[in-house]
Amino acid sequence: MKIRSAKIAFFIFLFLFSIQLFLKQNLFAKWDGPTDGPSGQSAKNIIFISADFRNGGVSSVYRGFEAAAEALSWNVKIVNADGGKSNTKKLFIDALKLRPHAIVLGGFPPEELGDEIEQAKKLKIILIGWHVTDKPGPYKDVFTNITTDPKEVAKIAAEYAIKDGKKKAGVVFLNDDRFPIANTKTEAMRKIIESCEKCKVLSVENIPLTNASEDILSVVPRLNEKFGKSWTHTLAINDSYFDKINYALANSGRKDIRNVSAGDGSLKALTRIRSGYAYQLATVAEPLNSQGWQLADELNRAFAGKPPSGFINKPVLVTKNLLERLKKSYVDSGSGYEDAYIKIWGQNKKKNK
Repeated sequence: MKIRSAKIAFFIFLFLFSIQLFLKQNLFAKWDGPTDGPSGQSAKNIIFISADFRNGGVSSVYRGFEAAAEALSWNVKIVNADGGKSNTKKLFIDALKLRPHAIVLGGFPPEELGDEIEQAKKLKIILIGWHVTDKPGPYKDVFTNITTDPKEVAKIAAEYAIKDGKKKAGVVFLNDDRFPIANTKTEAMRKIIESCEKCKVLSVENIPLTNASEDILSVVPRLNEKFGKSWTHTLAINDSYFDKINYALANSGRKDIRNVSAGDGSLKALTRIRSGYAYQLATVAEPLNSQGWQLADELNRAFAGKPPSGFINKPVLVTKNLLERLKKSYVDSGSGYEDAYIKIWGQNKKKNK
């Protein structure tokens, strides 16, 4: 009986260990995105206009898009607006002169482009976007907009802050009201915090992402002087607000404040969270690399005269615990998106993954 019990115990241990190992290596084991679509439309020229490469979200999406475009044998040119509205319009006008097959709007609304949109339509240049508005799917003259559901992102971030504060959180919000997606996130988070009986909305600060790292150094001492210990948590619409907040918080004697970002999961943020020594507890990350590949797939559908896939990626709550399980992987590693898209496009192999 003892031998039999020992064997049963051993097999139970082996089974549980196998399950843990599987979960550790396959957090996103099942691909839930498109599995069919048009074959790869090769020899296309694309111009990718980035709103601001200082935003870790758009830069990560571009890296994914670049890899996918290489697999499709597309020629991609990247230009950076460096955070200026006038720059995006100028770069768009310059892009039209090159007559590419498509232009990617990376992180800014088409409204910034004015009448030049009509010129793009006349030239039959396809427009596609990442974070051009607060909703995924087709938008005005943009074939489709790639984003997660911002309200879902906001819900995850706000509820995590409430849980961390044991339902007693005093929250400052950091927003950039130039962007519809940012406003949607902030408003959704604010409502959730207000619905928490012992939580309190202290302030909604409008800080342009372009100046986030610099402005936060003066914003923190001002907020600390105004709210003191009632300020327990910060909820931001983007990781960029936390890139230099550590110094300002430490200098103000506020190492107790807990920061959570409702997007996008930049590499800097993941490094901070993984270290466990920073004041950022979590980020609600978009699967940025996967979204870069999705951009390419949706654009390929447009080239083939097909409608958008309708697929919406799900956001991921990234904490130190999750990153320890992922090791050095991206949050969307292991989901199989690259192989899935390669199969759709009919390519024989990935190029320079």
